[in-house]
Amino acid sequence: MLGSMTRNVPLNELGEFLKKRRSQLSPLTVGLPSPSGPRRVEGLRREEVAQLASISTDYYTRLEQGRMQASAAVLDILARVLHLDDDERGYLLQLAGKTTVRTRRRGVQMVQPQLQRVLEDLASVPAMVQGRRGDILAWNALAAALVTDFSGVPEKHRNYPRLLFTLPAMRDLYADWETAAHVTVAQLRMEAAKYPEDPRLIALVGELSMRDQQFARWWGDHRVAARTVGTKTMIHPVVGEVTLDCDTLTANADPDQYMTVWTAAPGSPAHDQLRILASWAADQNLPASSGWEA
Repeated sequence: MLGSMTRNVPLNELGEFLKKRRSQLSPLTVGLPSPSGPRRVEGLRREEVAQLASISTDYYTRLEQGRMQASAAVLDILARVLHLDDDERGYLLQLAGKTTVRTRRRGVQMVQPQLQRVLEDLASVPAMVQGRRGDILAWNALAAALVTDFSGVPEKHRNYPRLLFTLPAMRDLYADWETAAHVTVAQLRMEAAKYPEDPRLIALVGELSMRDQQFARWWGDHRVAARTVGTKTMIHPVVGEVTLDCDTLTANADPDQYMTVWTAAPGSPAHDQLRILASWAADQNLPASSGWEA
């Protein structure tokens, strides 16, 4: 199952997530004796997870089957037993409703005025503002030059995960497209825990699952990731191979929207490439955006 998103999604997704994680651990990894013979299940058995967590097998089974809620304390124990990282633990708690994150989607989303002003003042670094589901709310001219001319994309399709999987030029842009796309799917699944009934998110996951086998497989892996700093290497048609630092800045007024910026250290080859790209973007008269409601 790809993780269909319905009214029962939080509990069902929590169960699927637990099942997937235990299937990826071996008894030796968690300190259990080496199996003496063939095993009928991949990874850990339910009773082994229950034993390690000091809970009954029946209790854990009902958790996996989506038939009951678990306390935050039990979830913390399971997170340790299953060797979850911080992002995966946060995702587990969100699915169980044990965080203060909103679970209902808001109405129309517009770029925050403060972020729009920052975009307008940024001339030497590519930057764009994204909202829920990775919808692209606004961008500057240099982001259009680096990534794609977003103004040429229909408004309803201005979504970064969608472009990453459906726009051929995006696959050519990233030197390691698979890693970039896999991380994007993991971030999208993290958001699905916050807004399991968002119809546009449901539609996006359904469309991409049907159109792309890799998306479907990665979505089914239940990997999750938060947005963090990192580096991206791109093969750009104008400036060639360029490696940039990538960071995300969250808006305090609306935590569901964030600015992504690509930068390079002054004096570095990548910094010079950005200057060349900015000059090219000015010659091409690539349009920035004043924002898009989503």
